[in-house]
Amino acid sequence: MNGIGCRDLRVRAGGRELLSVPELYVASGRTLAVLGPNGAGKSTLLRALGLLSRHRVSGQVLLDGRPATPSLMRDALAAVLQRPILRRGTVAANVISGLRFRGVSRREARTRAWPWIEALGLAPLAGRDARSLSIGEAQRVSITRALAVGPRVLLLDEPFSGLDGTTRADLLADLRAALAGRPTATILVTHDRQEALALAEDTALLIDGRIRQHGPTAEVLDHPSDADTARLLGYTNLLPPALTGRTHTLAARPEHTRLVLGPSDVPDVPDGPSDVPDGPADEVFGTLRRTVALGIATRVDVDTSSGLLTCLHPGDVLASELPPIGSDVRVRIRHARSLNHR
Repeated sequence: MNGIGCRDLRVRAGGRELLSVPELYVASGRTLAVLGPNGAGKSTLLRALGLLSRHRVSGQVLLDGRPATPSLMRDALAAVLQRPILRRGTVAANVISGLRFRGVSRREARTRAWPWIEALGLAPLAGRDARSLSIGEAQRVSITRALAVGPRVLLLDEPFSGLDGTTRADLLADLRAALAGRPTATILVTHDRQEALALAEDTALLIDGRIRQHGPTAEVLDHPSDADTARLLGYTNLLPPALTGRTHTLAARPEHTRLVLGPSDVPDVPDGPSDVPDGPADEVFGTLRRTVALGIATRVDVDTSSGLLTCLHPGDVLASELPPIGSDVRVRIRHARSLNHR
């Protein structure tokens, strides 16, 4: 099978094991997102797969099903880091520099790179000094340079970090279009589930140097396998069976909870236009700890017998419409996920 992968990959530093991955493979033409908290080992995994690690690495890295060597990986690989690294010169010169490094003539490099310069929206900037670019523009140059060499393997280490919302959305869309139909095995390291949804067919959740869940992106993001992966994916409310009457622990994100009624005839909180849809719901009781208006939503924190429950109600809710702090309240939970493991 063409693509990149590993068997029994381990990375150690200072007597400590940073990473242990028994098996992983990304086929040509597919994108794998690797999600994890800070310090989980995401960049360590990326560097080890690219044979770029400075730590002690054991196991096998596989390229097209065969053990990879540094020379083979240099020809196959392109990488984009969190902070773009640009050379002196124009935008166009930076884009073609990857091809020039591979021994392609200047004329041919420009011919091969120009369609990518146009596809990634850099044609109007081609003659500009690269040192004058914004962070978003510089990262666009880095991605274009990587794509222009026609890599068999593309490693992306949080390439959208530090970008404003509009720039990030535009670059995500352009990168998705650029990768579509390409015979490139792509690994995207990110901490953002939306980036995984936008770009990756498959997702792996990395926690403490171990892959805890791996599969189709939609399935992984919507069905965390345990409490740790649930928290990583934003399911901050973990409700034990004793609280819900279910046989398994339930996990729910704050936006899937809503304060609906106080047991002592407290009025319903008014529904906003983005209210959760009708359907089966679990209800739990607790004590109102605090409310915080966030502009587009109101955060409501409720103390329950099993810990804090965080709710987001759509829109601003006036303090007069809420029960007093310390009141007994009822919370409705929709779109919860069952966890088979604690």
